[in-house]
Amino acid sequence: MGKSHETRKAEIVGAALDLAAEVGVAGATTQAIADRLGIAQATVFKHFARKTDIFHAAMEAIGAEVFAALEPHFSSAGPADRRLRAVIAAHLAVIATRRGIPRLLFSDRLHLEDPALKSVALRVMKRYAGRLAGLLREGVEDGSFRRDLAADDVAVLIVTLIQGAVLRWSLCDFDFQLDQQADPVWSFLWPVIRPDGDA
Repeated sequence: MGKSHETRKAEIVGAALDLAAEVGVAGATTQAIADRLGIAQATVFKHFARKTDIFHAAMEAIGAEVFAALEPHFSSAGPADRRLRAVIAAHLAVIATRRGIPRLLFSDRLHLEDPALKSVALRVMKRYAGRLAGLLREGVEDGSFRRDLAADDVAVLIVTLIQGAVLRWSLCDFDFQLDQQADPVWSFLWPVIRPDGDA
């Protein structure tokens, strides 16, 4: 019995991201994806009409994977500062398992060639920043963070710090452990958001 449509689609998306990490997004051709999976190129096209559709599905899958890992921290009980620190660590840990993510996020395909793909990425980023801002507001209310915290601005700062760490990881050809960057990110962030009078 052959693999289900959804299973094969997930394999194709995974192969595309793996290839993007190794040879870049442009090098992740449908033929290369087929070769990686040991299937015919026609099988790839049976599940995705165009290469563009594969990367749209990849971006959606990345968003789903990240939010699945982060949602327990966003929605759980407990002090907001501990939950925010856990969100940052979990986010970096998820990306660390998918080296193709930064190759796609910083590629010409996303920035210049495919406005629809850019739209998907911006939607995921906006949703993430919104959830961060909500958690920051909770922290202002429960005393975890400073009373005058600008939650929306700090949420964007957190996204930027994570993206910077991910970009450096990609530029360094993944030669350090991305998930170990959570502590430095937190050490930089905490003095900005800590409660008044908290050293």
